[in-house]
Amino acid sequence: MLKDKVAELLNQALIEDESLFLIDFSITSDNKIKVVLDGDSGVTVEDCVKISRAIEHNIDREEEDFSLEVTSAGAASPIRLPRQFKKNIGRKVHVATFQEDFEGNLAATEDDGIILEWKAREPKPTGKGKITVQKRKEIKFSEIKEAKVVLKF
Repeated sequence: MLKDKVAELLNQALIEDESLFLIDFSITSDNKIKVVLDGDSGVTVEDCVKISRAIEHNIDREEEDFSLEVTSAGAASPIRLPRQFKKNIGRKVHVATFQEDFEGNLAATEDDGIILEWKAREPKPTGKGKITVQKRKEIKFSEIKEAKVVLKF
């Protein structure tokens, strides 16, 4: 079956380059193969070409008619995997949990979640006015509905 063959070739190619990892892999009913990659140091065009060739050159087009698209996870793509969070430490992220949303700097990742830090203005405990306080929130991966890097222009 085509899906099994492609999955095997894809896994083999990713083992050869451990800095890359799979975000998404699908095959439609008309054999359109789509592979979305990310990498610990980003993904280059050469990385996509290398993975594409590893798949394409090992499937006989006489037996299977298919199209293949290998892309990188875009800058605006959601962060899904713990490994993606790890590569984005130090960046500003927006995290939507099932209860509320947070935006702050991704300070660290842990085995079961992330730590966000940000500054907020709050009323002074006594008197008038506000003070800036440092906030910190630990969020479990299981609580995250969606997370994205906040892009600055």
